Amino acid sequence: MNIVTIVQARTGSTRLPAKVLMPLAGKPLLMRMLERIQQSKLAGTLCVATTYLPEDLPVAQLCHDAGIPCYRGHPTDLLARHYEAALMWKADAVVKIPSDCPLIDPKVIDKVIGFFIQADGTYDYVSNLHPATFPDGNDVEIMKWKAFETALKEASQPHEREHTTPFLFQNPNRFLLGNVVMDKGLNLWDRYRLTIDYPEDYQVIRSVYEALHPQNPHFGLNDITGFLDEHPHINDINLKYRGESWLKKHLEKENLTIPN
Repeated sequence: MNIVTIVQARTGSTRLPAKVLMPLAGKPLLMRMLERIQQSKLAGTLCVATTYLPEDLPVAQLCHDAGIPCYRGHPTDLLARHYEAALMWKADAVVKIPSDCPLIDPKVIDKVIGFFIQADGTYDYVSNLHPATFPDGNDVEIMKWKAFETALKEASQPHEREHTTPFLFQNPNRFLLGNVVMDKGLNLWDRYRLTIDYPEDYQVIRSVYEALHPQNPHFGLNDITGFLDEHPHINDINLKYRGESWLKKHLEKENLTIPN
């Protein structure tokens, strides 16, 4: 199976502009995240999907300098941008990881992809998000190429195009969906916030890197949660944003729900 893992990245974030280029342990945040994904055993071909806007040229240049493939596509139609990037590499399955997950654990990536592979074609779409039980910032989705093509052709709502995968997981009558949860029934989704959308998120992530990276560049999720448990004042810096997600807000606005 030819797996292509795509990281969507741009500099035009409205809440925290150019967050992917912010420094993290001496390198741009995006590079630190890509380094972590490269530790995955199952991620296959890794590429970045940015936009063709001039403001995102630094993202493309960063990837070029690091030897990481980069595709430049539509600014808001992320479904098309992901599809076109995956098409370049003739993907059989496409993994989607957003660029706001600089603390993502490669073992979590492998757990989700491994679940998809072991099911041997059973599922059209697998993630660890519906429901989400891993700490926010460990978002992994993988889908069959055929299902991805169907979404590209039929998804028509703005949020379906902008966020790539809603057409799949909001249609359980058409697609077979799988979900991966934390071990031992744990639910850490809103206990830790390891994603980056706000300055407070950056403070938490930078503190984690400064504490853990010098001793062990391959620190994992258990190291992160252990550090934050020992330093609750750091974990609480972005407390007011825990549990926040674009999907939850959109569905509440439209009186819709995510199928379990």
